[in-house]
Amino acid sequence: MVTLLINLFIKEKDDIKNPKVRQQYGMLCGMAGIILNILLFLGKFLAGTVSHSISITADAFNNLSDAGSSCVTLVGFKMAGAKPDVDHPFGHGRMEYITGLIISGAIIIMAFELVKSSIEKIMHPQPVKFGMLSLWILLASILVKIYMAYYNYKIGKKLESAAMRATATDSLSDTCATTVVLIGSVVGELTGLYVDGFCGIVVGLFIFYAGISAARDTLNPLLGQPPEADFVREIERIVLAHKEICGVHDLLVHDYGPGRRMISLHAEVPADGNILALHDVVDNAEMELRTVLNCDAVIHMDPVVTEDEYILELKGIIEALIKEIDSVITMHDFRVVMGQTHTNLIFDVVVPYNFAFSDDSLTEQIQIQVNKRIGKNYFVVIQVDKAYLR
Repeated sequence: MVTLLINLFIKEKDDIKNPKVRQQYGMLCGMAGIILNILLFLGKFLAGTVSHSISITADAFNNLSDAGSSCVTLVGFKMAGAKPDVDHPFGHGRMEYITGLIISGAIIIMAFELVKSSIEKIMHPQPVKFGMLSLWILLASILVKIYMAYYNYKIGKKLESAAMRATATDSLSDTCATTVVLIGSVVGELTGLYVDGFCGIVVGLFIFYAGISAARDTLNPLLGQPPEADFVREIERIVLAHKEICGVHDLLVHDYGPGRRMISLHAEVPADGNILALHDVVDNAEMELRTVLNCDAVIHMDPVVTEDEYILELKGIIEALIKEIDSVITMHDFRVVMGQTHTNLIFDVVVPYNFAFSDDSLTEQIQIQVNKRIGKNYFVVIQVDKAYLR
């Protein structure tokens, strides 16, 4: 159904980098979620009222909250698609993440209320009248929720949308929750045991876990998670495809919402090259990043020596010894400043945030190895950077 609606109403459905197309996807899925969840609420509320089942009634109100969450998704995508303005020059794309966070909060609150109601039902049990009407409604609900989880996950993955992935997670947890309600109702009907309240608690825990998972997925981009490895590799491929560029480092990706990312990086170029020609190469790389990845890019040129054999030999020795200290260390911006009494080896090293050594300790270890392998009149001047990538 949703695929048919996409084909009918989204003309440029494959242009997912376009904020307008993303907005159309989000609003269409939001409307579908509202309609389906309201229908499920009405059916389950009827079944819960007829059977006097707290777990079925609670599951019905869970679907009603899902309809509200779909409303939030719809509004969120509408706001995220708004154009940049004076107060928000980077656009409104992060509204998708905020939408997902609101949905997660609603899920957690619903879980808490459900567990609370279920405990009351355990303390004051009432007989449950489970019939064929309730059976068919719950079975239909399971199938509908599986379908909703499928299309939300598929489209969320396609758009890289945290809000839609949160909705998919919620739908999947609803499937598990309704399955528990169904099993509990059948067991209660066949055995006469008052398991309705216990099933409600299990359902509440399912929903609570879904809410926490969804919150984590939406908080991470808001707090500044590192870019995906595939995205980083694609950036490096595009930049290094220009043969004049020798290397890439200090890559930063600023995420202002899906389709609204800004890139800055340092590109190593030959120190003896024509600066105007190299500047043109860098401009072309920035334009290609903007065209292919839909990202604004700023590239800083770093001149490096590529022809001096002595400097290249020293660079090779330094690269080898830092790899012996720890293979995760990388090096860039290697320069040599020679003097009458000593020579400075100037370079940057990049280490992960959980690196075992302090900056001073690492510098000291490198200096010791340089004295052993190159000479005591060679001194390292090191800038220790932290890796912003995975």
